[in-house]
Amino acid sequence: MMLLDMDRLPVYLGHMDMLPVETIPVPEKLQIGLDEAIVLSTSTQTNGDFFALELHMAPGGGAPVMHSHAPSEVYRVLSGQFTFYVTHADGRTTRRTAGAGETVTLAGDTPHTIRNETSDTAVAFCVHAPGAAMEGFTRAAAALAATGTPSMDDVLAVAHANGIRLLGPAPA
Repeated sequence: MMLLDMDRLPVYLGHMDMLPVETIPVPEKLQIGLDEAIVLSTSTQTNGDFFALELHMAPGGGAPVMHSHAPSEVYRVLSGQFTFYVTHADGRTTRRTAGAGETVTLAGDTPHTIRNETSDTAVAFCVHAPGAAMEGFTRAAAALAATGTPSMDDVLAVAHANGIRLLGPAPA
C-alpha cells in the first residue's frame, strides 16, 4: 500500500508540460587551438548560472598553462582521457587522469590545467558556474585563434579581461 504525504506538493504537475524549455537546434562550434567547444547552453539562457559545452580535445590539446578563475567546473568524460593537474592549498600539485564515465569537479579559484596526453581525441561534457566569465573567455579565445597565431600579449589580455589568471607551466 502506498502512503501519500499530503503536506507536500506532487513532484509532477500537469501544467509543467507548458513551461518554456530552451533548445539549441544547431549548436555553435568554437575552435580554440586544437580544441573544439560545442556550445550546449549559454550563460544568457541560464540567467548567468552556467555555461555548458561539449569539449573535443585533440591529442596534445588543452590549456597550455596552469590557471585559475572564479567559476567552478564539472567535467564528465564521455570518451578518451583527460589529464587534470590541480594545485592544492598546501602548494602540492597532483596529476589525475580521468577516462570515459568519470567526473571531475574543480572548485572556483583552484589552480589547474587540463590536457589530452593521449593519441586519441577526448570528449567531455563541461559545465562552468557561474557561466559568463568562462563563456566570455571561450568566445574571445576562439575569435583570437581565428586570426592566426595570437601573441602572448593578446592571450594575456583576453585572459585578464575575463578573470582568468595565468600561473605558468604545468609541472613535468
